[in-house]
Amino acid sequence: MNRLPANLTMGAVTLKVADVEKMLRFYTQGVGLKVISSSPNGYVLGENEPVLFLEHAPELRQAGEHEAGLFHTAFLFTTEASLAYAVAAVASQYPGSFTGSADHLVSKAFYFDDPEGNGVELYFDRPRDQWQWQNGEVKMATLALDPNQFLSTHLTEAGPEVANIGHVHLSVGSIEQAKDFYVNTLGFDITTNYANTALFVAAGGYHHHMAMNIWRSRGAGKRQPALGLGEVRIELGSADELSKLEDFLKHSASQFANDGESIRILDPWGNQVAIRA
Repeated sequence: MNRLPANLTMGAVTLKVADVEKMLRFYTQGVGLKVISSSPNGYVLGENEPVLFLEHAPELRQAGEHEAGLFHTAFLFTTEASLAYAVAAVASQYPGSFTGSADHLVSKAFYFDDPEGNGVELYFDRPRDQWQWQNGEVKMATLALDPNQFLSTHLTEAGPEVANIGHVHLSVGSIEQAKDFYVNTLGFDITTNYANTALFVAAGGYHHHMAMNIWRSRGAGKRQPALGLGEVRIELGSADELSKLEDFLKHSASQFANDGESIRILDPWGNQVAIRA
């Protein structure tokens, strides 16, 4: 069985968007990403490396709320002060976009919807030595986290920080199918199975690099072309690791393409995953 390497990180997420300028303002002025490059087709956002691709696709329809696709993109900040800065920026500039906050034991998280309804998580990880593991699963919870108290404690003169993608959470039709694809085929480890309604997976002992839930999409079939998630990137530590994964996939029933840079593969719901060295 293939296992993904411990030094795996999440790469850039591609969003297909209808109003590219409105989405650009949200992710730059709010979340704090910077423009790396632009083209007639959209924008590349991040700092040294791409974090988010905004791909202009006004011809596409809005996805239905019970369809498979993106649940949220999670942006990981390195300090609570920089997280507070971003939370305050989004909340003040986009009133009505805030959807909740939670202390997950491993992290502190704040949730928003972007202008086109894509879920966004802004979060900070507690140190790994504070995470608790039991029977191979990390202990996570959803405890109250007062956003105003968090801001009053951590909002300082510190400027914005360009966050990276910490994890990507998907809406899927079946937890068993998600497990078969993301664990048995791609090679993630299960870190938590929440009552068979949400599966959290990772490599290298992280709490989760990806998650899949059926909370509003139980039984969903393959996605039809729509706005929202275009692609999830996964970055492996080396070309050797990519070759190892390709060898494994060749002996599985999976259909995939390798363009020399990335292996691209669709999950059972048509979410595209690109795995790079």
